[in-house]
Amino acid sequence: MAVSFITRLLTLVLCYAYPAYDCYKTLELSTPQMEQLRFWCQYWILLAFLTALERFADCALSWLPMYGEAKLALVVYLWHPNTMGAGRVYDDFLRPFLAAHEGGIDRGLLELRARAADATASHLQAAVALGRAGLLDAVRRVSSRLQLPATGSPDGQQVQ
Repeated sequence: MAVSFITRLLTLVLCYAYPAYDCYKTLELSTPQMEQLRFWCQYWILLAFLTALERFADCALSWLPMYGEAKLALVVYLWHPNTMGAGRVYDDFLRPFLAAHEGGIDRGLLELRARAADATASHLQAAVALGRAGLLDAVRRVSSRLQLPATGSPDGQQVQ
């Protein structure tokens, strides 16, 4: 249990915090180096893909011994200055994969955007209709209260 906690803490620091700070340092240079910026873009793209894949892989592979440590080692390999693995993995694997499937991915994203826009529009119309009905109901209630006899009696009889 303690080993798992330490691995998760190291993963948080070494996969996100340190690379984010180093990326920040690169951006804040008086003249940022394009090659270094390209490297960090590759790293963050790979990390996003790994994070998405991790949601599925964790269910199937998390029972393997040292699974968390292997993930940590992979991410350190990606950004470590001696290996600069992000460039290699991106150029050798992810880039060719995305280039081969780019048309299908773009079509899928366009379809997803269209569906999201349609769903948003229909939900917005339903919310407006519900709001309008609620407002009309509130106006009717207020109007009926205002039309009560001046005596204040709900049944219309005078109060003495």
